[in-house]
Amino acid sequence: MTTFTATRAAATFPVAQSHIAGTLCRAWGTIAVTDAPADDDIYQMCRVPAGATITGGYLHTEDLDQHGTETLDLMVGWAANGSDAADPNGLMLAATLTGDISVHLDVASTMLFFGGVLTGAGPKTLENETIIQVECNTAAATFNAGQMSLYVDYLSP
Repeated sequence: MTTFTATRAAATFPVAQSHIAGTLCRAWGTIAVTDAPADDDIYQMCRVPAGATITGGYLHTEDLDQHGTETLDLMVGWAANGSDAADPNGLMLAATLTGDISVHLDVASTMLFFGGVLTGAGPKTLENETIIQVECNTAAATFNAGQMSLYVDYLSP
């Protein structure tokens, strides 16, 4: 297991938030995936402030698995923050990146919207500043280097 950290997830990167409670904000992170993701690899993508209530978001990846039958399986969740336990698939259950889209995007890629706890319990409030991350569940059959971006919509505390 290896952990990769995007610029916007670094401890030194300031976490933006509105000074007006309930304002819809977006945290995001982008990382170049240059080595084949292995099972349990973690990509720390961005951070949300203490008290943020996540309402939605999505994962966008370039075509990281170019096999005819893709196997790359990613999930999105959050790291432990001292109050909330880690949940590696709290925002998006494991999803095999198949069905690359190229019609509306500039490169063959996949865009997957959050589900997880948001589709059952509703918005998720995180008590402390929290890293939002992508975890590899199954490696790619035929890895292809590319970019991965994560966008997290949340209400400011």
